[in-house]
Amino acid sequence: MKAAILWELGKDLEVRGDVGVTGLGPNDVHVKVVSSGVCHSDVSVQNGTIPLMLPAVLGHEGAGIVQEVGKGVNGLAPGDHVILSFTPACRVCRSCMRGQSYLCETTMQMMMSPHFKVGDKVIGGMTGCGTFAQEMIVPEGAAIKVDNDIPLNVVSLIGCGVTTGVGAAINTAQIKPGSSVCVIGCGGVGIAAIQGARIAGAAEILAVDTLPKKLEMAKKFGATHGVQPKDLEDAKKTITGGEGFDYALECVGHPQTIRATYDAVRRGGTAVIVGVGRMDQKIEFSAFEFFYADKTLRGSMYGSANVRTDFPRLLRLWKAGKLDLEGMISRRIKLEEINDAFRAMQAGEVIRSVIDYN
Repeated sequence: MKAAILWELGKDLEVRGDVGVTGLGPNDVHVKVVSSGVCHSDVSVQNGTIPLMLPAVLGHEGAGIVQEVGKGVNGLAPGDHVILSFTPACRVCRSCMRGQSYLCETTMQMMMSPHFKVGDKVIGGMTGCGTFAQEMIVPEGAAIKVDNDIPLNVVSLIGCGVTTGVGAAINTAQIKPGSSVCVIGCGGVGIAAIQGARIAGAAEILAVDTLPKKLEMAKKFGATHGVQPKDLEDAKKTITGGEGFDYALECVGHPQTIRATYDAVRRGGTAVIVGVGRMDQKIEFSAFEFFYADKTLRGSMYGSANVRTDFPRLLRLWKAGKLDLEGMISRRIKLEEINDAFRAMQAGEVIRSVIDYN
């Protein structure tokens, strides 16, 4: 089969047609991938922001059809349609039992289980997935069944970007109706966060990005205002009277934007960090401002989502016309165009490119 492999940091992916999958183990599922979104986290692996043992098949946002199941798999059967999740949500570890399945303790085990073969060499997939391949092996808990009439070439975005962004707004921030919201970074996750804020009933939604064309796109998905970073303070005065926003969501992952997100919220407000930063980067706060401002500053892993309940919930919102997935798909591409898709994303030309395998 074909797959796109990252062999070295900073290099283009190599698309080759001699890649296979390892044998099916107990509790594993063999999936034929129908479509895969191209997420900025894939670029973050390529440039070293997100550490990953190389070589590896990239891609972690996808949907497909079950081909076969391993011994012990009870909830899935060949022919089932599934959206892939990079957290297995095993339902039995401590995190799952306390209602934080997005922190499932078996995730690392999944990530460290290589299931691709190139000749005699066994290699892994990004986050234990590897949706830049025509087929893959994942644990049963990482394949979330959906109705077979769901168009898999549309809903693959739910596997990462949409769940991360909408979930950050609804689950992590818990935005209340009538609130003011600031979203910094208008890539795929930022656009999803804007949609989440709109669905939650926010009255004002400020989109912040360096590229004017992204700000125009953001307004199509629910942003009521759009500014470049240099105009954020003026926008805060105009929209909130200078008090600050009730909620701010950071969807970039840079120290400067994380600090700006905290500064954008009012006293007693909530700042949620969604973007993935480098492990060696730091953000500085004074000890006094935490006491004085009484703000909530928290991270958001996978939109604080329970994939077993949130994937179906997002699908219902999409069916009801309240969540725009089709509009987020800027380009449909073949796997061979993956490196051009990376460049288009970094240039801000697209919200999402989606690989169609059929």
